[in-house]
Amino acid sequence: MRRTLSALGVAGALLAAAVVVPAVAAQAGPGDRAAEQARATQRPIVIGHRGASGYRPEHTLEAYRLAIRQGADFIEPDLVATRDGVLVARHENEISGTTDVAARPEFAARKATKTIDGVTVTGWFTEDFTLAELKTLRAKERLPQVRVANTAFDGRFEIPTFQEVIDLARTESKARGRTIGVYPETKHPTYFASIGRPLEEPLVAVLRRNRLTHRADTVFVQSFETANLRKLDKMIDVRLVQLMDASGAPYDFVAGGDKRTYADLATPAGLAWISRYADGVGLNKNLIVPRDSAGRLLAPTPVIREAHRQKLVVHAWTFRAENQFLPVDFRIGADPNARGDITSEYELFFDLGLDGVFSDHPDTAVAARAGR
Repeated sequence: MRRTLSALGVAGALLAAAVVVPAVAAQAGPGDRAAEQARATQRPIVIGHRGASGYRPEHTLEAYRLAIRQGADFIEPDLVATRDGVLVARHENEISGTTDVAARPEFAARKATKTIDGVTVTGWFTEDFTLAELKTLRAKERLPQVRVANTAFDGRFEIPTFQEVIDLARTESKARGRTIGVYPETKHPTYFASIGRPLEEPLVAVLRRNRLTHRADTVFVQSFETANLRKLDKMIDVRLVQLMDASGAPYDFVAGGDKRTYADLATPAGLAWISRYADGVGLNKNLIVPRDSAGRLLAPTPVIREAHRQKLVVHAWTFRAENQFLPVDFRIGADPNARGDITSEYELFFDLGLDGVFSDHPDTAVAARAGR
């Protein structure tokens, strides 16, 4: 099923693309320039990365609710499976870093060592718990040394299901008079399929139950792997986004002996291949504007322009306000946990024609977009 960009006209500015930088347009052909000029009348979307995770423990209803209050257009749950097949929102299926499970003596015997995408991991895993058991746990801040203020919320919030995230988006949409979309990511799909708990079927079941089945709906489904997106392309007609890191390769490629890497997928040929099953790409920022070994910005690559030529939207991850996550060019002071000039980073990427940003601090992205 070849996908097109036409559905992005639905839901108005929430699903629109970004302002184009004149330098990029100048390098494009007449058809490209017309497309980019059309984009210039629209605006990039803001995606609350795991909610407003710069202010609340990630993947909690409170983090998602705050992201919506701050103006995010979409909220992003990473999805993993429970023992009884329910999709829940966690950054990883190993949950010792994001919940209080390690302090729960009743679950001490559940600690295990597993190989996830070729990496040995020791801890507690969602697939070894029923939903009822997971609901007894409480979330905690994943980066307590970086976001000390967030630790004040440790122990307050449950692990939400994907259905609860959708319910929140719908309730808030109605209350605020604007459409808030959901942007789920399937985590470790090859691994979950290998243990008999594939993610695609329960994901499609939830979307169908909620009548979110078309490209006109405010849904993107994303993955770092390709095989599950290609499978989903045959199961449901929502928009799909191929995630790409600045190094390494999709794990389904690794497991299947495919020698291609993310760098190969970021080429014109790779983007043309992606366009056969996906509607967009979610790129590590360094694929768009690389950094040198000292963390300083280098010249932008042509990847946004090349993706747009394939009618793929381009979203970038992850925008975070703390100095340690910013290029040296935009840091303020020497404290790695202090806030830097995140506005200048947004402006740089918006000017390159980006269609959307994943942000831990959605309020800063909304403000930067409004200031354009």
